[in-house]
Amino acid sequence: MITSVRLINFKNFADETLRVGPFTVIVGANASGKSNIRDAFRFLHGIGRGYTLAEIIGEKYGAGGQVEWAGVRGAMNEIIRFGQSAFSLQVKVADLTYTIDVGRDENNNGAFQVTAESLKLPATSIYSTRTDPGAPPLLRLGEGQPLLYKVKGASKRRNRNGVELRTDKPGLNQISGAKALSDEHSSFVQNVTRSFSSMRFLDLVPSRMRDPAFPGQIVLGDSGEHLPTVLRAICEDSQRKETLVEWIRELTPMDVWDFEFPTDPSGRLHLIFLEANGSRVSAYAASDGTLRFLAVLATLLAPNPEGLYFFEEIDNGIHPARQWLLLELIEKQTAKQGIQVITTTHSPDLLTVVNDETFKNTSVVCRLEDADDAIIRPVAELPRAGELRKSQGLSNLLSGGWMEDALAFTERYDEEVEN
Repeated sequence: MITSVRLINFKNFADETLRVGPFTVIVGANASGKSNIRDAFRFLHGIGRGYTLAEIIGEKYGAGGQVEWAGVRGAMNEIIRFGQSAFSLQVKVADLTYTIDVGRDENNNGAFQVTAESLKLPATSIYSTRTDPGAPPLLRLGEGQPLLYKVKGASKRRNRNGVELRTDKPGLNQISGAKALSDEHSSFVQNVTRSFSSMRFLDLVPSRMRDPAFPGQIVLGDSGEHLPTVLRAICEDSQRKETLVEWIRELTPMDVWDFEFPTDPSGRLHLIFLEANGSRVSAYAASDGTLRFLAVLATLLAPNPEGLYFFEEIDNGIHPARQWLLLELIEKQTAKQGIQVITTTHSPDLLTVVNDETFKNTSVVCRLEDADDAIIRPVAELPRAGELRKSQGLSNLLSGGWMEDALAFTERYDEEVEN
C-alpha cells in the first residue's frame, strides 16, 4: 500500500507531501493543483507499465499505431516547476521508499533522462543509480561498490552486471535483470512495480456508460465504457449481484430487483433496470448520478479489483442527501478488499460524513495569494480542525473558505518564525 507521495519541483509543487491512506480525499479550489497530484500518480503508473520517460510524459503508441497511453496532461516543458532543471518524486510503499529524479539531457536535444533513482528500506539500500552529465550511469546494488551499467550501444566489456541501462527509462523496470540482485531484493523491486502498475484513473462520463458493449468486454473503461458487460459479469455471482442491487436501492427511489442485458441486432448488450412493479428502465433514461454510482459499484465490486483507483470528482451528479452512501461504500470496500481510493472533490457535503480514518487522510491543496506554488496540508493538522469538525462539520469549513484562510495564516506565521 502506498502511504505517501512527495513532489519536489513537480509542476506547481516546490516540495510537498501527500499523505495516502485506504481512502484519500483531496479538496481545494479550481487551479490549485489537485489535478497535478493525479498527474504525479499517472507518472508512477507509467513507470509501472514499463514505459520510457518520453512515452510517460508524451504518448505511447502500440505496434499498430494506435495510442496506448495519452501521456501526462500539459506541455512537456511544464512538468518541471518553472525555473528549475529537474523534478523528483519520492514514494513510500509500506516500508520501502522509491525515489526518482528526472532532468533534461541538453546533449540530446533536451530529452528527459533519469539522473538519480533509488529503492531503500529504512536501514538497507536495495539499489541506487546516478547519472552525471557526460558520464555513463552508475549502479549500486545494496551497499556494494558502484557498478558500471552497460550503456546502450556501448562495448560489452563495460557490462559488469548483465543489465543494459537506458537513461531515458526508469531503472525500476530494468534492475530485476541484475544478476547480483538477491531474490529478496528482487521481490521488493517487483512489489513496488506492482503497486505502480495496479492503478486506474477514472473520469466517468454518463454518455459513455449508456452505450451498449460487446460481450467479453469485462473491464470498465476509464470513462465508464462497457458498463453493461461489466455488470453482467458481476451478476453471474449471486452474492455480488445481491450486493449491487441493495446499494442501488439505497441510492435511488427505484425499487430495483434485477438487471436485464438485451442484445441488439449488432450483438451488443444494453443495460435495463427491472423494478419490482414490472417497470423496465433503460440506461438511456437513468440519471447521470445513478450511472456514476453504478460505475463506482462496478469498479469496487469487481472480482479482482486493482490496487489503487483515482477518481476526479467522484461525487459529481450524486444528490447531497445520498453522498453518505457513496462514502460508506468506499470506506467499506477499501477496508474489505485491501484497495486504495483517491478522489478530488469540491463538495462540502461529502466531507460531512467521512469517518475518522478518512478525516486523517483528507488533504487541502491551496495556492496562497501572490504565490505561484501550491501547498498540500492534512486537514486534521490545521489549527482546531478536529474541534471545529465536531461543532461545525467539515462542509462548513470548506464552503466558508476556512481551510484556505487557516493555511494562509499558518504559512505566514511559520515564515515569520523562520525569519
